[in-house]
Amino acid sequence: MRVLRLGAWISVALLVGSTAVALPDPPKTAARPTASNSVVQTKESQSAMTPARALDALKEGNKRFRAGTSVQKNLLTKVKATAAGQYPFAVVLSCMDSRVPVETIFDQSFGDLFSIRVAGNVVNVDNLGSLEYATKVIGVKLIVVLGHTSCGAIKGAIDNVKLGNLTELVAKIQPAIAASGSGTSKDHAYVDKVGEENVRLAMKEIREKSPVVKELLDSGAVRMVGGMYDLETGAVTFSEN
Repeated sequence: MRVLRLGAWISVALLVGSTAVALPDPPKTAARPTASNSVVQTKESQSAMTPARALDALKEGNKRFRAGTSVQKNLLTKVKATAAGQYPFAVVLSCMDSRVPVETIFDQSFGDLFSIRVAGNVVNVDNLGSLEYATKVIGVKLIVVLGHTSCGAIKGAIDNVKLGNLTELVAKIQPAIAASGSGTSKDHAYVDKVGEENVRLAMKEIREKSPVVKELLDSGAVRMVGGMYDLETGAVTFSEN
């Protein structure tokens, strides 16, 4: 008697004398949805996208991510399909935290999103220019300012950290601390409260400091929302205020 095993998902026949006995197939698991390898954002699909549909796409993607049903993607095929041009539908200004990869948590792929990452998702002249490029030049329909729970930059700002150029960066978070009342970096609820306020003030700053973006927002061509990513659950909560 000899058993040939070629992985968990291959049927095996057990030969006993001249009788072949088929072993039962392994239990089936729910298949994840598979994206067409050729489906990428195009100029036409970007033009047809509305700000509301762009937000819905991110909400649905985050729902799939949290459910463990993210769309299977042939990434190398996506690389080749987007080599000639890019037509993303949204731009995300988020923290540099390694636990918040925006394409992953929104279940998106090559060519879908612009990603601007900086500690504490603070606003500066460089990412304002990047937002203007994304909206006015490339034509994205949605701006997301994304903070996250238990943010290290927020904690550093609360503790008034002084360290090289980081000193100037965390100083940009001080208005959010002032608007949130007193608290400490050990108080998780307070840290997240400051994080939420930091997102709100960043949205306000973008509108006030970029006439280019403001015009697009006022016309309705582009929409801006805030979001908070929960490090423990993977959920993103959106708000527009």
